[in-house]
Amino acid sequence: MSERHPILITGAAGEIGGVSRTMVDMLLEQGHPVRAFVRQDDERAHSLRRAGAEVFVGDLLTIADVTAALKGVRRIYFSMGLSPYYTDAVSLMAAAARAKGDIEVFVNISEYEQSFMTFDDMTAPEDERRARLGGLVANWSPQQRAHWIAERVLEWSGVPTVNIQAAFFVENPIMTWLALGSLADGELRLPFGDHRFAPIAGYDVAELCAKILADPAPHISKSYALTGPELKDGHGFAEDFAAVLGSPVTYVPEDIETWNETYVDTHMAAYPHIAEHLKTLNRIIGRGGYGGITDELETLLGRPPKTVRWALENHPRIRKLAAA
Repeated sequence: MSERHPILITGAAGEIGGVSRTMVDMLLEQGHPVRAFVRQDDERAHSLRRAGAEVFVGDLLTIADVTAALKGVRRIYFSMGLSPYYTDAVSLMAAAARAKGDIEVFVNISEYEQSFMTFDDMTAPEDERRARLGGLVANWSPQQRAHWIAERVLEWSGVPTVNIQAAFFVENPIMTWLALGSLADGELRLPFGDHRFAPIAGYDVAELCAKILADPAPHISKSYALTGPELKDGHGFAEDFAAVLGSPVTYVPEDIETWNETYVDTHMAAYPHIAEHLKTLNRIIGRGGYGGITDELETLLGRPPKTVRWALENHPRIRKLAAA
């Protein structure tokens, strides 16, 4: 029995409503001890302590810190912000977990693309790769590649792992930050054309991961490809924004490269790794390379997943906009 061993949650200093922080609150409410791994001892760390979590301050890229954070831990949830060092961090955590030798589960947040990002697909001729991704790109983004490598590293490590291959989050900055400026004019400008996909609510991912951490045995060595419950295009997203904001919103499809230049390059110039990932996502979605829907989330949660509208209603930035 390992109920009193702390559950390690990385990325825990994310904003309220983020997956890691939501998981911390869920697990604490269920009576599980939680050790929250944070980079800085700031107000977010104090908030975690007030909630009842043990806070560990360290660097995911320093294996001494990672090893110290695992002391007494049997169950791990790994998450990290988009970073060119993402694979390094996963590898260090996997190495420390392997050396510890008694880890019961390593819950790895991954991406929906990993469910079909096969070795054969990635090594196909360029024209085949480009066709698979919608025509504008022949390769995945550096962050998508990092998640692919991370899954391989965990597989080779022998650490008992569960991969959570989550679809595009409703809370993705493309939807809940970069696209918000045009809403003042009653327009939702996005580069998705008329293509549909099924964004997932971060809350649902948090609930599922907390459920797995509480009872990992049925899930070991499995990968779950998760989407939201609704295939929607930009017009459907505009309807959701209109309902949440209480005012008319019209979807205006924009040219992909124009949108990337106007919004991503302008706001993410200091973060080229993140910018490249967001631009690649737009190119894939905007050319129909990121469709599909699964029912795995509903099966695993035992309830219908949250809708796009629900996620927007509960997003701090959208709530602030609605109240303005």
